Amino acid sequence: MESEITDEKGLAMMDWDGGMGGGWWLLMPVFWGLLIIGIVWAVASLFPTRSAGGEDVRERPEEILDRRLVRGEIDPATYDELRGKLTAARMERM
Repeated sequence: MESEITDEKGLAMMDWDGGMGGGWWLLMPVFWGLLIIGIVWAVASLFPTRSAGGEDVRERPEEILDRRLVRGEIDPATYDELRGKLTAARMERM
């Protein structure tokens, strides 16, 4: 049996104990969906990827070779040899 709460005039006040009306049942999933999307967007904004903006982030072979020389991974003679091979290969494709 459902309990009824009455006000001082004796009028029944049913479902005034915190129950959600019909419209809220439709709005709550929308609210939670927007909240989750907002949280995901905020976290994604905190940790942007290297390709933000859709640009191509692949390094050219020359850039890799330059970086290896600067780090000392290869000596200048090897650098010159590999740079020449890259230039020759590029000219063959043209």
